[in-house]
Order: sequence, then C-alpha cells, then structure tokens
Amino acid sequence: MNWLSGTAFTAFGEPVKWADMFGNLLGLSALALGWRRSVWSWPVQLLSGAVLIAAYLSSAVPAPGLISKQLIVIAAAGWGWTRWNRGRRDTGDIAVRFATWPERAVLAGATALGTLALAWIFLANPSLSWNPWADAYIFVGTLAAMYAQARGWVEFWFAWIAVDVVGVPLAFDSGYAFSGLTYSIYFVLVLLGLRAWWLRTRENRPATANVPQGASA
Repeated sequence: MNWLSGTAFTAFGEPVKWADMFGNLLGLSALALGWRRSVWSWPVQLLSGAVLIAAYLSSAVPAPGLISKQLIVIAAAGWGWTRWNRGRRDTGDIAVRFATWPERAVLAGATALGTLALAWIFLANPSLSWNPWADAYIFVGTLAAMYAQARGWVEFWFAWIAVDVVGVPLAFDSGYAFSGLTYSIYFVLVLLGLRAWWLRTRENRPATANVPQGASA
C-alpha cells in the first residue's frame, strides 16, 4: 500500500515513509500525554505501535528488534490502560511515586535476566535477529519501561532513557531516519516528564503514602 511504503520526505539521506512518520508522531503524542498523566496516553501508544509495525513490515530491511518493541508497546498499552482507568476510578487521579528499593531490584534483575535469555535465543536462531544483543535489550527494556509506567513509577522515565540510548543509533542504522530523529526528541520529552513526575511525587507524598499499588500513572 502506498501509505505504508510511500516516501513522505528525505532526512539524513534516508527516505522517510508516511507510516514511519505518522507512527512516530503518535508516539510523541503518547509520551506527552503520559507526561500529563492522561489515560489517553495508552490508546495513542497502542495505535502508534500498530502503525509502526506496519511501517517496519513493509520495509525491505529486517528490523525484528523494532517490531518486537512495538509488539510490547501494544500489549503493555492494553494492560496499562486498564490499570490507569482503575486507579482513576479508585482515587479520582493518577498517582505516581518512586519505586521502593526491592521493586527496583526486581525490575533491574528481571530486565537483565530477560535480556540475557532473549539474546541467547536470538544468537541460537540467527534468522530471528541480525543484531541479537541490541534487539534483546530494546525488547526487554521496553517491556520494563511500560511496566514501570503502568505501575506509576518515576523510574519509568529512566528506563526509557536507557532504551533510547540503544534505540536511536539502531533506528538510524536500520534506515529509519525519522524514527531515530523522533527518539532523539523523545529524550527531551523524557527529561521534562521525569521532572514533572518527580515534582508530583513531592506534592502528593502525604496524600498518596497509603495508595494501593493498583493506582498507577
């Protein structure tokens, strides 16, 4: 289909597809909505993931890591949407907080083990990935970030920074210049979102100290 494979413009010597452009613009919108703690962040993320998968599948250059990342985005968006709606019904707001040290340890440990396990699968099956370690890191790191967002942890923003450190150069290397450029803009929005959520935890500390875990951001 033309809207998938058609070129919108050229950036950094690489053609930018319409689907790639629309998908990433939706992703930017979802991140901005997450910054504002809007429940609409989740359906927009879901739509962004679907459009970007269509863009990646229409390309002649395989990008399993990027496709896997968007599959995780779609799955996590559905779950996060449910959690945020439940939290808003229970408290009237979307509560955010820092994860506890045990929660951080579990998240970091699960991310490391998941990355090692998935990279081993990719290394054992070369047809699944041309860049096993980067693909595994992006896949598992994205899952960790989306999980943290759904739980309302400020660490969500740090997780996205860690994913983008690898995702930006991988996107450019895979021929998705607009994705790489968008991920660079993500970095700025992530810093702003991190500041906003951080300040929010200070404002809400007395009121949300006993909020159930189900109330997430």
